[in-house]
Amino acid sequence: MMTDYEAVSIAEGFAQSDCTEAQTIAAWQHLIDTGLAWRLQGWFGRTASRMIEEGLCASPPQRNEEAHGIPSTPLTG
Repeated sequence: MMTDYEAVSIAEGFAQSDCTEAQTIAAWQHLIDTGLAWRLQGWFGRTASRMIEEGLCASPPQRNEEAHGIPSTPLTG
């Protein structure tokens, strides 16, 4: 199980430089699933939305959308 800190450090690029693409995608999926992607700096949400649109990550679970006010359609921009 990945922690929020681990996911952010991978997404920010200050984690281990030997992260695989699968680990990077898993980190972004964690940020999406927890809703953290939309509570951090704007580029996290924009990047998460782009990754969802490109099919690299899945949309957030319904429970997180309701709990965090995340729109059911990812934001673009």
